[in-house]
Order: sequence, then C-alpha cells, then structure tokens
Amino acid sequence: MIAEDSVLLRIGLVKVLEMAGFEVVAETGDAEGLLAAVGEHRPDLALVDVRMPPGFTDEGVRAALMIRQESPGTAVLLLSQYVEERYAADLLATQTGAGIGYLLKQRVADVEEFIDALRRVASGGTALDPQVVAQLLLRRGGGPDPLARLTPREREVLALMAEGRSNAGIAAELVVSESAVAKHINSIFAKLDLPPADGDHRRVLAVLRFLDGTP
Repeated sequence: MIAEDSVLLRIGLVKVLEMAGFEVVAETGDAEGLLAAVGEHRPDLALVDVRMPPGFTDEGVRAALMIRQESPGTAVLLLSQYVEERYAADLLATQTGAGIGYLLKQRVADVEEFIDALRRVASGGTALDPQVVAQLLLRRGGGPDPLARLTPREREVLALMAEGRSNAGIAAELVVSESAVAKHINSIFAKLDLPPADGDHRRVLAVLRFLDGTP
C-alpha cells in the first residue's frame, strides 16, 4: 500500500516495488484514501508520506498512528522530505509487533538500500534514517552523558543498531566479524545499563528509548 501525493514519485515507487517482487494492492494521494485502502486490503506494509493533502502538515503521521491502532498487523514505513524526529518518536512509541520505519525520501534513490529497508520493516524489523538517528544521538541533554562511556567504535555500532541493522549487516558495514559486533553490543548494553533483548526490533526500540531520554 502506497500513500504519496506526488504522482510522479508514487508511480516510481510502484514500479520499484513491483520490480523487487512486492505486490502493490493500492495507491493513493491522501490520508483518507490511505485509511480506506488499509481497511479494505489489510496490507502487510503501508508506505506513507508524512505530509499529504489537505494541510500538508502531519496527515500521514496521524494516519499511520491510526493504522497502528486499528490494523496492528500492518507494518508502516514513513517517508519524509526532511528530518522531523518527533514524528519518528510518535511512531516508535506504538509497539504492535509489526515493523516500523522512518526514512528520508532521498533514500529511495539508492534502490537496493531502500528495498532492503522495506523488507526489514515488512518482516517485523525497524528501519530508521541515519540522519534521524544522528539527531537522536545529539538530542540527549541534561546531566552526565552515558554515551561518553562508549568508544568511537561502539558509537558506530550503536548508530547502526538504531537504524535497525542486524549483527550481520553491522559487520558488513564496518568490515569486521559478527563475533566482534556481538562483543561491542554486549559492551554497549552494559555501559548504557540496558538489559540484553532477543530480537533486533526490541533491542532497537530499547536503544532508541534510551537515546530519546524516555523511560
């Protein structure tokens, strides 16, 4: 399911997804059409623009939050022109078991990376734009900074974890072994007082809650 008001981008997204093996059950240019289509088709994944008619403010986000409540089995990936971290935080606060993601539209240009993010979200994982993660890392304030305990390599691993990367994905990105990644992650959990959690989705949410300063 695709909700994007730009006709050209929507057509492009449909072609990219179909070429990658996805079945696009519906497409629309506004939030009202999105909610109606999700109610009718119950898609596995909804790809949603943050700003849509009529106000071009947060219509897509509000629709995504409704989908999380009314169709909890539908994964949601938001697309935005700019980094708007509060929208990412709103979406991440909804834990239904289905995947969630927030990417900048410029990521669509890297088709392979974009499709990888879509598949990750569709399978119940998380995909966050690196720029959103960077802002969350910088946003923490007040009192001692626990992130100061981390080594530069551990900070790199933490950022990739927050993006939703698996251990294998982190290892490939940093050109290290998976066992080295696992050691870094265990050290990060210990230094940030985060209990280890099974499953990439839960560990990403735990880390992001910590970075965002929420309990």
